[in-house]
Amino acid sequence: MSTFCMQCGSSIDNEDQFCPKCGAQSSAVAAPTSVRPFVPAAPAQTSGKAIASLVFGLLFFVPCAFVAAVIFGHLGLSEIKKSAGRLKGEGLAIAGLVLGYMWVVSIPIILIIAAIAIPNLLRARMAANESSAVAAIRTINTAEVSYSGSHNAYACSLSDLGGAQLIDSTLASGQKNGYVFEITTCAPGPDGTANQMYQVVARPITANTTGIRSFCSDESYVIRTDPGGGATCAERGQPL
Repeated sequence: MSTFCMQCGSSIDNEDQFCPKCGAQSSAVAAPTSVRPFVPAAPAQTSGKAIASLVFGLLFFVPCAFVAAVIFGHLGLSEIKKSAGRLKGEGLAIAGLVLGYMWVVSIPIILIIAAIAIPNLLRARMAANESSAVAAIRTINTAEVSYSGSHNAYACSLSDLGGAQLIDSTLASGQKNGYVFEITTCAPGPDGTANQMYQVVARPITANTTGIRSFCSDESYVIRTDPGGGATCAERGQPL
């Protein structure tokens, strides 16, 4: 084992009484100081809160996920700062915070757009349902003409027209595209002869939601409309 000279720092053997370089006595020779072995530091772990912040920030379609992104983002940054290098993931936490706050800021914009777009979509759907109802009444009138030609009488129900395969099964069920259809006022001719009258009425299933106006027609094949959407189209309806 070697020691070191206190004068010049040269290495000397324990048996030597003098330093071979500077000649200092052995009393000036000091024993080597112990050196601690190098222990590598453990690798830093990624903060779970930082990861959770980023994941919730990406899940914008999940209700209140952006709130969790903001909360876990702040908790993750605080945890990383206090860990003295044992934790990492600051970038993940910041990314989650940015995404979370971005969705917070976008909520008012989305609500404004929805407030403008939803009523327009409802009006467009009601207009489409009303157009479909008018077309369906024309189909029923045509079917009644065909039915009376083969049965010498008008049909008194949609199921009769459906059974004769003159209208589709959806219309024969009485409901189609937000409207209810019904054949009423079926009456026989003079002296109890075959039915020579009918009236078909179409009204919205839900007023001011699936449609606004009601529509009707009869053996005159003139289609009328009632702006109130009621079942009194034949009495106060105006021709289209």
